Amino acid sequence: MSETAKIELDGKTYEFPVVVGTENEKAIDISKLRDTTGYVTLDTGYKNTGATKSAITFLDGELGILHYRGYPIEQLAEKATFIEVAYLLIYGKLPTQSELNDFSNSITKHTLVHEDMKQFFEAYPAKAHPMGVLSSMVCSLSTFYPESLDPNRSPEAKDLTIHRLLAKLPTLAAWSYKNAMRHPFMYPKNNLDYCSNFMYMMFGMPTEDYTVDPVIVDALNKLLILHADHEQNCSTSTVRIVGSSQANLYATISAGISALWGPLHGGANQAVIEMLEQIHNDGGDVDKWVAKAKDKEDSFRLMGFGHRVYKNFDPRATIIKKACDDVLEKLGINDPMLEIAKKLEKVALEDDYFKARNLYPNVDFYSGIIYKALKIPTEMFTVMFAIGRLPGWIAQWKEMTENNEPIGRPRQIYTGETPRDYVEISKR
Repeated sequence: MSETAKIELDGKTYEFPVVVGTENEKAIDISKLRDTTGYVTLDTGYKNTGATKSAITFLDGELGILHYRGYPIEQLAEKATFIEVAYLLIYGKLPTQSELNDFSNSITKHTLVHEDMKQFFEAYPAKAHPMGVLSSMVCSLSTFYPESLDPNRSPEAKDLTIHRLLAKLPTLAAWSYKNAMRHPFMYPKNNLDYCSNFMYMMFGMPTEDYTVDPVIVDALNKLLILHADHEQNCSTSTVRIVGSSQANLYATISAGISALWGPLHGGANQAVIEMLEQIHNDGGDVDKWVAKAKDKEDSFRLMGFGHRVYKNFDPRATIIKKACDDVLEKLGINDPMLEIAKKLEKVALEDDYFKARNLYPNVDFYSGIIYKALKIPTEMFTVMFAIGRLPGWIAQWKEMTENNEPIGRPRQIYTGETPRDYVEISKR
């Protein structure tokens, strides 16, 4: 017999099935709880609630494991390209060479955005945050492709929207930076790979011959792969719940970008650099700030250390640390804030206080350092995260729609006033 869980309520016993995943994760299926008992569960923040079944990403925070479609993140980061990983996440398998060529060529074909969109960029003030610009520009793509509004389109039509979005997001991201700098927009080059093309659009100038160092391309490729999906986090859950209303893909991804914007989510790597700047501006005394971090009475916290999910170590941090070291060595950067980062890293890896609490440097710590070394502005860090996370968002949306999952509709426990009569304003 299948395993069940028993709940006793009001003198009655109810049984609910236990669901076991392929990696032996266990959950109590309470989908019939309200219908059979009249109760709902209360789980603020959904920390103990499985909102869906998914075959995309497996994460074990206790053991430091991250798999995309069964493939260890270590192997993918070492051997695959970001576009190959994007295909894997979205379509469920590694592509053949022919499939990868077709996928890559389709993306290359759609990197240009409509010329009318340039006027949108020009309407934003120079100080507009690029995440706000990116979110609104992605949503506006639906107005240029009205056929995408139909949720019941053919698989071929859905694929076209997916390819367009993968192609245009780096262009929109780079142009948001160019507009903030009041630099001329750089159009994509079809002879460049995905990462090189983005860097060209970011830092190229019409009067210069810009080339991208292979070490930088390799590091960026790894960063995007490591950020490509991460199970049911805040932005991914947002994508699934917005998409469950049958909103178009552009609007759905725009919502995910907005959710990622928050400093508790995608803004963490930006917070790392801001922390390093704070320490630097104070004189650069690392020991002083480490002591503040250890002091329970002090509100200061080291950013980029430890992880809400990973209780041992972040497997992505192990991978990206090597890329970080390679980039800093290749570029020969002499930046006092990066020296502070190295000192903090050494403390976290050797100090018993941090080791006992598993406060190891995470992927946000190293990605922030790499982005700074690549001269990517701090406000663009979360945009870089969004570019990497896009395939995962799309894969989650695609899986949800193909499974015909119902519209998301969480319950609540009401704690407001009980019924009372309206009082005329003259008598209040």
